[in-house]
Amino acid sequence: MAGVKIRAGMTFQRHEKKYLVPPNRLSSLLDALDAYMRPDEYGLHTISSLYYDTADFTLIRKSLDKPAFKQKLRLRSYGVPGETDTVYLELKKKLSGVTYKRRMAMPLWRARDYMDHAAIPPESRANRQTFGEIDWFVKREPLAPKTLLSYDRIALYGKNDRDFRMTLDANIRWRDHNLDLGMGDYGRSLCGPGMRLLEIKTMGALPLWLCDILSELELYPQSFSKYGTVYTEHLMNMSKEVATIAG
Repeated sequence: MAGVKIRAGMTFQRHEKKYLVPPNRLSSLLDALDAYMRPDEYGLHTISSLYYDTADFTLIRKSLDKPAFKQKLRLRSYGVPGETDTVYLELKKKLSGVTYKRRMAMPLWRARDYMDHAAIPPESRANRQTFGEIDWFVKREPLAPKTLLSYDRIALYGKNDRDFRMTLDANIRWRDHNLDLGMGDYGRSLCGPGMRLLEIKTMGALPLWLCDILSELELYPQSFSKYGTVYTEHLMNMSKEVATIAG
């Protein structure tokens, strides 16, 4: 998928609800959704996200405390990018349950040059407000790549409303070494075998037909963060060790 053009929008605002779908309910879910949703034009594709944080994981620790406002920074690719392929530097904010995302497209080498050496990318001239928000955040605290997450995604949109979208992520995997998007999408499994993460992205309430499907299948919204789960299940002890040494 490297080099494939994804939707051009650089600013997003929406509610996101997440559900963990066990393998024994996946087929029933897909059958029920077929009457209302269709896959988008990209089909099954792989997404990788490189998350940045402080040495003691300040950003994810604050996020897990569930404050009214939280932010995270990541570098995202669709497929494994080459040096000149497009990646997206994203600042994701959440305020009172509403998710806001600002992102800028640039070649992988240029994004790396900015994050590692503060080299201002020329793309910033055409996206001054978005880049200003990202740059302020980057300069606020010393950030470094901490976790790389990859997963295989199918995205769906409403047959009667293309803005109503949901995604199903499978084979969620992570690593905390070789932290470069260009070095592949391999990693250790994060969820159980066959488990899917369903994310529903909407500007308003869920439609009644979807509420009925979720209720029938006994699927209930959960607070699930991929990066947060990696931290709590695998990296928390590392964070404590860093804090102890610093103290």
